[in-house]
Amino acid sequence: MEQLRGTGVAMITPFTSTGEVDYAALPALVEHYIDSGIDYLVVLGTTAETATLTKSEQNKIARSIVEINAGRLPLVIGKGGNNTKALVEELQTTNLEGYCAVLSVCPFYNRPNQEGIFQHFKAVATASPLPVILYNVPARTGAAIDNATTIRLAQSVKNIIGIKDATANLVAGKELMEVLGNDFLVISGDDASALDLVLLGGAGVISVLAGAMSAEFAEMIQLGQKNEYNQAKAIQRKLSPLVDLIFEEGNPTGLKSMLNSFGYCENYLRLPLVPASSSLKESIENKLEEFTIIS
Repeated sequence: MEQLRGTGVAMITPFTSTGEVDYAALPALVEHYIDSGIDYLVVLGTTAETATLTKSEQNKIARSIVEINAGRLPLVIGKGGNNTKALVEELQTTNLEGYCAVLSVCPFYNRPNQEGIFQHFKAVATASPLPVILYNVPARTGAAIDNATTIRLAQSVKNIIGIKDATANLVAGKELMEVLGNDFLVISGDDASALDLVLLGGAGVISVLAGAMSAEFAEMIQLGQKNEYNQAKAIQRKLSPLVDLIFEEGNPTGLKSMLNSFGYCENYLRLPLVPASSSLKESIENKLEEFTIIS
């Protein structure tokens, strides 16, 4: 899946002041990402506030983005859950036309052991009509996918093609690359350490900040892929304060504030998430005013 190397953007779901999905805001976002040199889009992930979307809204968003994108960028769709049977049925019945892979998060809340995680993903990947990328984000799920489990899955379930890892554990990422080789995608899910993983040989990143600083983040990753260390690190140093700011009050709170400053969406989230505080919004806007990329 060479098309999933580089920078993927974790897309937001824009909302109106009345709390409805703002479908009218989606075209400008997609066009912005295409124009900015992003490599692919991830739809209905954590950043999309998918946990607060109805199944009808999820399906409409997924189909809308396929239509807007019109085949120009590869699309990945988020499909995860902690009820294996229900997730298997969803994968078997959902229209996934236009998508090239499924991103599936480690089961949350149940806190399964490693055998449970293995059996869950084996069932998911067997049912999925698309290749599956595991998503390891223990800070959210309460359970982690151990490297041994990832290796076991990759070696025994053909449909599992990679992992998005949000732990920032570069040693673990390097081990996966060494054991599983270049065909298995080791993708960063941590904006702060994404470049470092790429410099070690990682496939790229599924990024939150790239949802706003799209061209800059994509350029940094492209330079990293070419081993242009000094230039890539210069951009990383400039982006680093923004990475800290957008996660200060949770995701996608900071990102939506930034995108609102750029005019791409209204600054609304669905409860239990709330918009950025006035102090954070001011800090983000101040940092954006002084932001310049060192080329």
